[in-house]
Amino acid sequence: MQRRFHAPVVLPADPSCSLLRDAVVDVDADGRISYCGPAATAPGSAAPVTTLTGILLPGLVNTHAHSPMTLLRGMGGDLPLLPWLNEIIWPAEAKLRPEDVRTGMLLGSVEMLRHGVTTSAEMYFEGEQLVDAVLTTGGRVLVAPPVMELPGLDWRAQLAGIERWIDTDGLRFGHGDRIELGYGPHSAYMLSEEALRATAESARSRGALVQIHVAEAAKEDTAVREAHGSVPALLRELGMLDGRMLAAHAIHLSDSDIALFAAHGVGMAHCPGSNAKLASGIARIKDLREAGVAVGLGTDGPASNDDLDLWEELQLAAMFARLATGDSTVLTAADVFLLATRGGASALGRSDIGALEPGRWADLVHIDLDDPAFACGLDVPDEQLLSNLVWAAGSRRVRDVWVAGEQVVAEGESVKVDRAKVQAGVAETAARLRA
Repeated sequence: MQRRFHAPVVLPADPSCSLLRDAVVDVDADGRISYCGPAATAPGSAAPVTTLTGILLPGLVNTHAHSPMTLLRGMGGDLPLLPWLNEIIWPAEAKLRPEDVRTGMLLGSVEMLRHGVTTSAEMYFEGEQLVDAVLTTGGRVLVAPPVMELPGLDWRAQLAGIERWIDTDGLRFGHGDRIELGYGPHSAYMLSEEALRATAESARSRGALVQIHVAEAAKEDTAVREAHGSVPALLRELGMLDGRMLAAHAIHLSDSDIALFAAHGVGMAHCPGSNAKLASGIARIKDLREAGVAVGLGTDGPASNDDLDLWEELQLAAMFARLATGDSTVLTAADVFLLATRGGASALGRSDIGALEPGRWADLVHIDLDDPAFACGLDVPDEQLLSNLVWAAGSRRVRDVWVAGEQVVAEGESVKVDRAKVQAGVAETAARLRA
């Protein structure tokens, strides 16, 4: 159904991060945006009008997550990355049943949607269960089933399973292209060169996105650096940079690594909260952006962050970049807002989400103004209003959310699932895992 949204303020997330006053967003019957601009110059329309009282903006894009790990939230929370993985997380994940992944993803998806995050890029097991959960909540996901070499895991079988799924269902499916399938090779230190090369070739031949952890912890890839100079250098040798690729974390990069990413169009998922919690380091965001690398923001998993609130990552990204450079202007409120929207979409290679522009999916978020953060009103300068949104309000006043024009959150709660029942399901599963 066609619909018009009329709001006192619209943030379309265009490249200049403009702010529109008294504006409308028109959505066509397929759920795509047909117009975004001033109400005074909007085309005539007989579509029903939804009148909003706050700020309308595009759904945020979480470029790196393991959201089913809501089941493991808080486990090993004070350990560094590698002991946390080897001693806590992987043993716990070995106990998971397929249906547990759906349970965890239901809560993760609801949590994100309530924060205005309409899209997430997920790397996790049991992809069919994960997809079913997202279709149930009404969110949008790019799912990358993992390819790993661990006892009991056959990377060839994992790769063949991904290929069958893509060849059967296609890269994208679901109303509004809600689901995109891809590949999730865990990391260079978890896979042989043969496995990495085979994954790269398979994904490239299908035009699929590869999501992979790159240079997250200084000690994780010592052998790779000694043999090849760096992880990006190895991935270039194996052909992975020649296809669509998203590098998650990408903290410990050299100048030549950054140049490789820029030359090959590699996207980067910046996860400042998880990086700080695990003491992994501070990514070189200023240098990456200046080189032309598409950078988005990610939460990482809810067991290493420990929430899925991307608004916190906006603040942390700006603060860490300022601390790292000694420059309080290096990442502004407008810069990080674009990283969480348009930039995230670009990092994932998606031109159909992340902004309110004709042709893109109508993934919309309504921010209510009844909050001390907006007590100064809407008549403040544009820069001040955006600053209040990013630095003061965050996700606190997300009231309504639409994905492909379909409402999935109203008055701060999911309209698709019963959150209390979802949380009870997680509690039951988590208790079994502890036992």
